[in-house]
Amino acid sequence: MTGAYPVLPLGSLRPTGPARSTRSLWARTFRGTPASVREARGFVGELLAGCPARETLMTCVSEFCANAIAHTASGDGGVFTVEVDRPRDGVARVAVTDEGGASVPAPGALDLMAEGGRGLAMVAACTSRWGFTDACPGRTVWAESCWPVGVPSPRRRGLTPPALT
Repeated sequence: MTGAYPVLPLGSLRPTGPARSTRSLWARTFRGTPASVREARGFVGELLAGCPARETLMTCVSEFCANAIAHTASGDGGVFTVEVDRPRDGVARVAVTDEGGASVPAPGALDLMAEGGRGLAMVAACTSRWGFTDACPGRTVWAESCWPVGVPSPRRRGLTPPALT
């Protein structure tokens, strides 16, 4: 039996704003157990197949889920929710909402000899931006990656540039 709950479109969880034809949103809730980290990583990997930021965001979601289990009520018999968002070409975002805890997500000082504490520093170094926001209940930690996308030239779209005089 899997530790995951059914996949739900993110729009069913909260308003998504103006509709965009290229936007893809997904969310799935997992039990707050260590086995769920692997399942959450697979969920993100499947949804971001072919995405240039796939590996980076899979690593980020692993870190966020492990932190939710270790540092929040999600790991004490609770759950956490993973969201995957492709708001437009060249951008992908992952977020993990936990059930809350006393600590605030922050990258620690980078100590290469320490056993842990480098995860959020790695997230900050590998993504375009990251952050967190309070959720009710709990907290949402997110990361976003951007990459260049091609812009079609006017000739490709059947347009011709105006003549210069």
